Amino acid sequence: MFYRDERLALFIDGSNLYAAARALGFDIDYKLLRSEFVRRGKLVRAFYYTALLDDQEYSPIRPLVDWLDYNGFTMVTKPAKEFTDSMGRRKVKGNMDIELAVHAMEMAERIDHMVLFSGDGDFRPLVEGVQRKGVRVSVVSTIRSSPPMIADELRRQADNFIELEELKEVIGRPPRPPRRDEAAETEENTDAA
Repeated sequence: MFYRDERLALFIDGSNLYAAARALGFDIDYKLLRSEFVRRGKLVRAFYYTALLDDQEYSPIRPLVDWLDYNGFTMVTKPAKEFTDSMGRRKVKGNMDIELAVHAMEMAERIDHMVLFSGDGDFRPLVEGVQRKGVRVSVVSTIRSSPPMIADELRRQADNFIELEELKEVIGRPPRPPRRDEAAETEENTDAA
């Protein structure tokens, strides 16, 4: 539930939201997403968190990061760490949980409603802490994927759970087929629970 006069802030865990939307078979149109939440309340800030591979000449996520930065999102990035796992597969790890948590606690004094786009159970204590400051918290993720992309403890802690699939008609677009160089990028740290 949203109120038109409440101050909102969006906190988007980029890799987690990407994985949830892909599991549901659509891509996010971030212009529509931002417009939807401007319609729901007074949008104070829309944060987007992602790790980037700096050593690559071209990163598939770079155009999105640049577009978001120019279109009203506050970008929070850091270099991702690349490694090879025991099976010889290239993996990319870039956890942004601490940055998101710090910003949410800093913003808690200035907002009425926090909207967290993540299903990561590690955020349950953050949600609880922000709620103690009087901020309502909505969590956007999905239970309709197999397996569900939201940790049960996070869903229970939130004041409101928004099923991502129910936003598909409002903020979604058909997925584009992944390019070959993008396939490795999608194995980013997308632990949901």
